[in-house]
Amino acid sequence: MSPAIQQHVSLQPLNSLALPAYAEHFCSVADQDQLLAALDYAREHQLQVTPLGGGSNLVLAGDIPGLVIALNNKGFSYSHNGDSVEVTFAAGENWHQGVLSTLQRGWFGMENLSLIPGNMGAAPIQNIGAYGIELSDLFVSLRAVEIATAKLCEFNKADCQFGYRDSLFKNAARDRYIIVDITLRLSTLAAVNTSYPALKAAVAEAGLENNLTPQAVSELVCQIRQQKLPDPAMIPNAGSFFKNPVIADSAVAELRRHSPEMPAYSLSGQQSKIPAAWLIDQCGFKGIRRGSLGVHQHQPLVLVNHRDKPGGTGEQLLALAAEIGDAVWQRFAIHLEIEPRIYGSGRGC
Repeated sequence: MSPAIQQHVSLQPLNSLALPAYAEHFCSVADQDQLLAALDYAREHQLQVTPLGGGSNLVLAGDIPGLVIALNNKGFSYSHNGDSVEVTFAAGENWHQGVLSTLQRGWFGMENLSLIPGNMGAAPIQNIGAYGIELSDLFVSLRAVEIATAKLCEFNKADCQFGYRDSLFKNAARDRYIIVDITLRLSTLAAVNTSYPALKAAVAEAGLENNLTPQAVSELVCQIRQQKLPDPAMIPNAGSFFKNPVIADSAVAELRRHSPEMPAYSLSGQQSKIPAAWLIDQCGFKGIRRGSLGVHQHQPLVLVNHRDKPGGTGEQLLALAAEIGDAVWQRFAIHLEIEPRIYGSGRGC
């Protein structure tokens, strides 16, 4: 059954920043057959194609020409192999619900990634990560349809070229594929990872060092995220707006001559990760507002769209992001990179 193609559809309710934008053409697909039919329509009418998942990690800078395809395919399958289980999730499945469902079944590994917004299909694009775990740590493979040919292709972990909040699909394969499902390898053994400092501190505060389960880790991660990050349903946002910059240890030493309190987390290769939130806070942006748009009052890494004064646009939000980036560069000579993908107004995604 072919999906219904609609014209001039508002995307404001379909992005977590609640930014105004319209799709020239729009359809929602529930399975691979509908996706292929939508791609046929786009080729027949010579329309560019833009896939849309949960709308939680993007900025709509303007209207989107061509055909926007919302991925709403659901379901999962699995196979056991000793102490591990490989789970294949349809791209339209909600990420956090996937975490909860695997925990209920006694499959562990995703708990540190609890409460990350968005759908399964977007997770590999960003190589999502939190509290000491990245998607790539669990990743086995994904399947994606090539937009130009409608060919179904499979990508293993090496193919995806994962990096920090990065993948092949943000670089060489950008705009070329629509991910239809992903496969992760989980464990039936209840091991936990509490290496991340904030999570380790939460475990200690809860007195769970000697009685810690993956379910408890998930609950603690949810508590931490709810304390630090605003709920998009209440205050529209796209989560962390900037990547934490990675710089050479020699640059850290030089910066600490002037800012000795600057936090830095050592990585391999004589590099360190600097919290972008700290840099933004030092430049005085926490809680500032530019009309309806602003920086969250408790978490400077999050840009928000306040509901009490509607009217903010994606272009205005990007202007605020540029203002923040310029200030950080002027003070610290550190470049801030935007984490969400940008759509509309002739920009890439």
